[in-house]
Formats: sequence, C-alpha cells, structure tokens
Amino acid sequence: MTKHQKRLSVPNSWPVERKTETFTVKADAGPHGEAGVPLLIVLRDVLGYVDNRKEARYALNQDNVLINGKPVSDEERPVGMFDIVAFAEREEFYRVFPDEGGRLALTPIDEESAGSKLGKIVNKQHVPGGKVQLTLHDGETLTVDEDSEYSGSDSVVVSNDDGEIVAHFPYEEGALVTAVDGAHAGEIGEIDEIQVTPGSSANNVLVEQDDGDSEASAAEGGEAAGGFETIQEYVVVIDENFTDGGDD
Repeated sequence: MTKHQKRLSVPNSWPVERKTETFTVKADAGPHGEAGVPLLIVLRDVLGYVDNRKEARYALNQDNVLINGKPVSDEERPVGMFDIVAFAEREEFYRVFPDEGGRLALTPIDEESAGSKLGKIVNKQHVPGGKVQLTLHDGETLTVDEDSEYSGSDSVVVSNDDGEIVAHFPYEEGALVTAVDGAHAGEIGEIDEIQVTPGSSANNVLVEQDDGDSEASAAEGGEAAGGFETIQEYVVVIDENFTDGGDD
C-alpha cells in the first residue's frame, strides 16, 4: 500500500500547499478518520521543526512529542481537531483548532490547558451494566452512568491523565460554538436558534456573532450582518478559553 497522498486530493482541513509538489505523506489509520493530518506534516510543513521524514523519526524517538498527553513515535499518526500537541523539551503546547476556511491550525496554549482536550459527542448508546457509552468526534469512547446529563452534540473536556470528564458544555441556545466545516468554518458565535428539521434532513443552527465578526462576514458576501446559518453537524460547543489559549 502506498505511503503517499496526492496533494490535490487531500481534505480541505489539511494545512498543505496543493500545487507545489504532487505528493505528500499519507496518514495512518487512527483518530479523526480521513480528516486526520499526519504528524509529519505538522512537524515539517506547519512548524518547520524538521526537514524530512528521517529527522521526524529521530525527534519522535526521543519521546518529547506528545499528543493528548501520550508520547508518539509514528510520524504518520493522524492529528486532528482539538488534539493537544506538546513539545516537552521546548515547553511548547498547542491546541489544534480550525481557522477561517476550515484548515487546521495550531493555537498556542499554556501547560495547564494542555492537560485536557475537548471532544464533541457524536453518538450515545447504552451498554451492558447499566452504563452509557459516549463516542467523541475523534473516535474516542467514554463510559458514563446511565443517568448522566450528557446528550448528543454536547461537548466535554477530558483529562489526558485519567480520561475523566472535567467539564461539560451543553448544546443549547446561547452556547458558544465554532463552525468546523462548511462556508463558515473557523467562525465563532453564540447559538441564537436551533431549528429542528423533520425527517432525515440536518437540523439548522442560527449563530449570532458580535459586530466585528458579522461585518467581516457580510463584507465577504456571507450571511446578513448579525451571524450565519449552518447545520448542526458543522458546529462544536466550546468555552471562550478555547479561542485564546487560556486556562480551561
């Protein structure tokens, strides 16, 4: 099986130039599905810490590169939305966050914030033993009590040390969200209205923005000033600290 991926066909979320060369590295199977960006691209193309695969392998063998608190040795390991990437020797910590246009970018955060990661609940099902299993956007699963208050499309913050949920952000009107896909990817605002659509069609979400974001969106030919409309699948509930690298 080839280890290369044509640049022109990579997902829009990948932070690579598509026309400079024909191929780039292919991500291994793992978290985030096809949207996961190989760690090599983060190290080489985004941060410029290595020049090639050989240098990346050497750096990773030192156990100084961590994703969600765990050392990583595979340069093709997928990195995706809301992952925490830490460089122990450099004392540098980043959260993978979608920028405008939907490309994944690295947001610097402090060491305390790097101790946990955000996850969107994409599935909830009962399992034997009177428990409920939550599946997050990156494929991680958590088991919680049956009477827990978690619902689909809520967000949770999970400790990297023990996998425990340390914060919960319900998906509801008034919640702060970021769009992670679609025409408004990377934009942030508060849910003004959730429009439930009958049948199998996606629910619509009306997002209200402050004046600055709204004017910019309108100037670029987006929705009318005041916010934007997208679908439920494309929004993730966040805390305001996730946008500026502050403490969670």
